[in-house]
Amino acid sequence: MVRESFEGGQLKFLSPEEIVRIHQTSLKILEEGGVKVPLSEAMEVYRKGGARIGPDDQVVKIPATMVEEALKTAPRRIHLCGRDPANDLILESRKVYAGTGGGEIHTLDLETQKLRMATLKDVADLARLVDGLRYIDFYIRAVEAQDVPPEKLDVNKYYASLVNTGKHVMGNINSLEKVKEVINLGAMIVGSERELQQRPILSFITSWMLSPLTLNPDVTRILLEIVKHHMPVALSSVAIMGFSSPVTMAGNLALTHAEQLSGIVLTQLISPGSPVIYGGCPGVIDMRNASFSPGSIERQILNAAISQMAQYIGIPNYNIGGITDSKLPDVQAGYEKAFGLSLTALAGSNYIHHAAGRIRDGVAYEQYVIDNEIIGMAKRAVKGIRVNDETLALKEILELGPGGSYIASPHTVRFMREEIFFPGLSDRNNRNNWEMMGSLDGRERARIEVRRILREHKPLAIPRDIDKKIRKKFEILLQVE
Repeated sequence: MVRESFEGGQLKFLSPEEIVRIHQTSLKILEEGGVKVPLSEAMEVYRKGGARIGPDDQVVKIPATMVEEALKTAPRRIHLCGRDPANDLILESRKVYAGTGGGEIHTLDLETQKLRMATLKDVADLARLVDGLRYIDFYIRAVEAQDVPPEKLDVNKYYASLVNTGKHVMGNINSLEKVKEVINLGAMIVGSERELQQRPILSFITSWMLSPLTLNPDVTRILLEIVKHHMPVALSSVAIMGFSSPVTMAGNLALTHAEQLSGIVLTQLISPGSPVIYGGCPGVIDMRNASFSPGSIERQILNAAISQMAQYIGIPNYNIGGITDSKLPDVQAGYEKAFGLSLTALAGSNYIHHAAGRIRDGVAYEQYVIDNEIIGMAKRAVKGIRVNDETLALKEILELGPGGSYIASPHTVRFMREEIFFPGLSDRNNRNNWEMMGSLDGRERARIEVRRILREHKPLAIPRDIDKKIRKKFEILLQVE
């Protein structure tokens, strides 16, 4: 049992010839220019694997043969699980899933509509909100709680997430020693670390690359530890056009792809077959003032195109869609998010994060409800048009003839819910009825729905005996009703 997914790939910014050319350029970048590795442990892994290392510097030059060998062992299919098996995800080929993003430290308060510091309660409440939203496929812990001491943060944010959703949970780890702690938490919930490897209800993001082409030593240590435990991990790298990559899209893709290949090589040298997710997330700055521009159309195109690069080498990918520069859930957020999500979904991105909830400088509760609708519509676009004897409906057309009505046709009753997307948030009433219902705009309707879900929705509970053992082993700060 897995969550429903549809096959993307209808949209192709790159031709097959262009994909090959970018890939070959990336191999040359690694072989002739290399990556800087300011971490002796990682340097030694590369050296033993056959990389060339200069006598006086930290640059590792990776031959194409090493890349080819790594791509033979890296899994082409990754199973990410939910505590509820109905929420399992299969990342492969061009299957499309979309969910939340994380890392923000601010929340737009649902009631005051003011930006405030994020709390552990936000992590829990947003997980519960996402659990109650049909089209959001997974939960990357939405915010970094600012009311939790750093040394207690990692296990508490994963606990607050896992206890409030049956969907797959992903997040980062802030320190090396906390990797085992979070894995132990997951193992206690599913039974053992071996069972967690078989049914990974949690996974990790590592921003191990400081673009351009330089490993972050602290995060790379965390990456190495995760891979040693054979847990799924996304290799997040953000090369920014005109800042940390060439200003041209092709140059950005070549550099981003090279960074991803270097990470895949590293993980497969440590633990062949370890589940690694291609995580290229190209970025753009506004060249007028050098500010980062998450919602730019160029970034949306790049994230769709980088999916094609991951598909070319056969590795499941994680990237960005549905992100905005808007500071509020407004019309700008709507068109930037719809554009970005549609492009990445139609390109066949496997694991689209930041598809729900995020605004500039934080997250907004009502934005998750709005984005849930956008995701549903994007999935309907990916689903496309089925053409077969039944859907062509020749028999019905001939039987009803000119001037016939299809509204009560058995064919209509049979297929209408499969063919037509039924929105939960959008208002399709006529103006008179809309006015009678309060003349509410989409944002206010979304706020009402947030309150309803948080009041009524009950996520799948962790058994009391297991929860008691978790609380005995770890200092859990969140109180559960």
